[in-house]
Amino acid sequence: MIKNFVDELRWRGMLQDIMPGTEEQLNKEVTAGYVGIDPTADSLHIGHLCGVMMLRHLQACGHKPIALLGGATGMIGDPSGKSAERNLLTEETLRHNVQCIKAQLEHFLDFNSNEPNAAELVNNYDWMKDYTFLDFARNVGKLITVNYMMAKDSVKKRFNGEFSQGMSFTEFTYQLLQGYDFVYLNQHKNCKLQMGGSDQWGNITTGTELIKKMGGGDAYALTCPLITKADGGKFGKTESGNIWLDRRYTSPYKFYQFWLNVSDDDAKKYIKIFTALTREEIEALIAEHEQAPHLRVLQKRLAQEVTCMVHSEADYKAAVEASNILFGNATADALRALDEETFLQVFEGVEQFEISREELAAGIGPLDLLAEKTQIFSSKGEARKMIQANGFSMNKAKLTDPQTPITTDALLNGKYLLFQKGKKAYYLVVAK
Repeated sequence: MIKNFVDELRWRGMLQDIMPGTEEQLNKEVTAGYVGIDPTADSLHIGHLCGVMMLRHLQACGHKPIALLGGATGMIGDPSGKSAERNLLTEETLRHNVQCIKAQLEHFLDFNSNEPNAAELVNNYDWMKDYTFLDFARNVGKLITVNYMMAKDSVKKRFNGEFSQGMSFTEFTYQLLQGYDFVYLNQHKNCKLQMGGSDQWGNITTGTELIKKMGGGDAYALTCPLITKADGGKFGKTESGNIWLDRRYTSPYKFYQFWLNVSDDDAKKYIKIFTALTREEIEALIAEHEQAPHLRVLQKRLAQEVTCMVHSEADYKAAVEASNILFGNATADALRALDEETFLQVFEGVEQFEISREELAAGIGPLDLLAEKTQIFSSKGEARKMIQANGFSMNKAKLTDPQTPITTDALLNGKYLLFQKGKKAYYLVVAK
């Protein structure tokens, strides 16, 4: 059964531009639609997620999603929104990137269904690799004028001095190559819809123009707004760079923390865009959140949905456990269960001290360690007083005896001691 896809995008705040006739086509019959992704890295980052979620919603509404990986166009680089030429990638690197991205897309789309709207993955390198320059110039290049190409915003910005470096012929031809992708999918996959971010509107409409001039079938287009943060900052960028979907680049804990820490206004927007929750569920969550914003109900549910979708429920639960270690009443067992990478991320920025592993192996009295070997306390007397008052912990367990030596047996991950004064003051001692 077909559901109204355009309506779905509209209430989710995911609709910017739409070509006349698009909604009617989608309400008429099962329609194939595609989003292009340039495989410039071997992982997607959350900047790609809006396009991927468009495909996910398209499939949920009964239509056929096609994910196009730009093995050919990725060798050139899209000038849209860029101020400089992109580094060109080798064929081997692109092939590796395509395989990795396909595995990630399987978290979002059903490629294995027997239904007519099963998702499909295509790579434009497959139809471009044997297309000669002369044939492309004759068959495609002659159909679109330079005036038409120059009128596109992505090109105008590079030529009108907004950016300083100009544009190579290679990048100038990008919109023709992307346009031809739509032609090919229209002819060979009966694909009638191309979707993308609003910065892609020029490239997408070049495709519909080419289809018309080459005598193809119906072709439509729609875009989603570029995702922004309420404070005007760039979505998905942190001090340490992009938030990646691959755990090698962004751990599930850091991924979870990114969503957990978004502002209230952004959480209201993002939960519509980046989850598959229904309108009723989201409205109920927003109402609950507004009753008690300090409980961060919206952020917690957003972080849960996206982390489970991108990683797994087990990764989500582990991320919650790790967060509780810092902000809740987690146990010593939970602390010991953390791998070193997550442990260091949880306690990033905590004041650190070093101690000799040999000294620790022989055993050090707590007061010596806390007031002399480190400066966690200014004096042994202060350290003793706090330990006796039950206000000091080591590795999430109360330290009650100021006399019993601390040895290497206490080390977490064979390397760390975690001390805690009161509720919020943490100190990390590293054995070297």
